[in-house]
Amino acid sequence: MRHTLPIAPQFYVTAPQDCPYLESRRERKLFTALQGDQAEALNNSLSKQGFRRSQNVLYRPSCADCAACLSARIRVADFEPKRSHRRIAKRNEGLSRNPRSAWATEEQYALFRDYLDTRHADGGMADMDVFEFAAMIEETPVKTRVIEYRDEASDELAAVCLTDILDDGLSLVYSFFAPELQKNSLGTYVILDHVALAREAVLPYVYLGYWVPGSAKMGYKANFPALEVHVNGQWQDIGAPEEYDTQTHPLSNDPIAQQVAQITLPDLRGDLGLRAPFASDQDPLD
Repeated sequence: MRHTLPIAPQFYVTAPQDCPYLESRRERKLFTALQGDQAEALNNSLSKQGFRRSQNVLYRPSCADCAACLSARIRVADFEPKRSHRRIAKRNEGLSRNPRSAWATEEQYALFRDYLDTRHADGGMADMDVFEFAAMIEETPVKTRVIEYRDEASDELAAVCLTDILDDGLSLVYSFFAPELQKNSLGTYVILDHVALAREAVLPYVYLGYWVPGSAKMGYKANFPALEVHVNGQWQDIGAPEEYDTQTHPLSNDPIAQQVAQITLPDLRGDLGLRAPFASDQDPLD
């Protein structure tokens, strides 16, 4: 199914498939290609509207009768770590941050395989080979870094995060870590360090992907202070996570044509936004 705009980009809808987050549900995504000279501006604009990047594609959930998946981001200026976060930061004091170009290495892939085999052996990425891993890391038309975290004493790789640099924040595309270090809460630590990194770069947000109330896999994101979610076209403070409705309903989402019409595209001819018609001196990341 295709919905064509008189200007680039064009938006498409995936066929329904099993939802990876909520049992007995079907997911569907609205997506567009990310390529050419417009890629940076498009990634910046659509990320603010709840889209996520995967290689050279931007996508957003567009399920027929479910609106549980909500894009989430941390307001860096308002973030105050909890006591548990301070403990996690102290536990990982021996790690060093090492930003690199978006280039895959055998060492990264070995860690990635250990992570998948231990934690996500039945997931959608379980069969990803080294070439597919390299594509995930390297096929990016926007400003992207691979942030490595290493043990300062042994120089062993402990965690990796593929991170996009947006005009208003850092977007965590995908992260993985050594499964034997699970007690160190490295997933949470990577997010905490990205908040610190965003502060260094004077960027207001850290984008975490989707928060899915009712999903054990994604529920942890609600534990971060100063979290806001994208609801009905607006960013709002998450408030009380337990109050979000995860029930299916046939009117959960607008028709695809209406969703596309409501997307604001960057005007590459000037500074104004365009509705999509349908009928610092030292860069801490360098």
